[in-house]
Amino acid sequence: MFTGIVEELGEITAVENLGDACRFRLRGPVVTEGAKHGDSIAVNGVCLTVVDHEGDEFTADVMAETLDRSSLGALGVGSRVNLERPTAVGARLGGHIVQGHVDGTGAVLERKPSEHWEIVKVSLPADLSRYVVEKGSITVDGISLTVVDAGPDYFTVSLIPTTLALTTLGLKQPGDPVNLEVDVVAKYVERLLADRGRQA
Repeated sequence: MFTGIVEELGEITAVENLGDACRFRLRGPVVTEGAKHGDSIAVNGVCLTVVDHEGDEFTADVMAETLDRSSLGALGVGSRVNLERPTAVGARLGGHIVQGHVDGTGAVLERKPSEHWEIVKVSLPADLSRYVVEKGSITVDGISLTVVDAGPDYFTVSLIPTTLALTTLGLKQPGDPVNLEVDVVAKYVERLLADRGRQA
């Protein structure tokens, strides 16, 4: 489990095409400290498993399902990525409960800078819109954010200077894809209510 509090802005240093999958090599001095084979690291909000690590780099395999459902397939050597290790039991939950299971992708629609923050508008797939509410939580490229405004096919978030400086959202431009994970609590509530309706 993750919290959506990005630990560092990493970089893809190599991509190996494996046919129906690919292998990424990523640089991240913070997240590789103490890393070992089998550990989980969230990359732009996608939970990946460490295959190997050496120095400040680690490798992770990305299956076709992940490439199809996330924006990782659009990345290449030199791409910057948000990196986060799983939260430790007993640690502060600084963001919200994030599984690292991407529900879909959106795209940056527009950016509106102001003196101290920036409003970013992101497209929202129709099948995810029911889970996104004003002042609710959403994960964008692995970043725990609060929804400012929720429309039928978009939402907006307000980004503080720290988020702009230390995550990929400071770099994304209109048209760039982003990974989205909605609040898992909303999905469980929906399923429970649906089951109750069938039993009635």
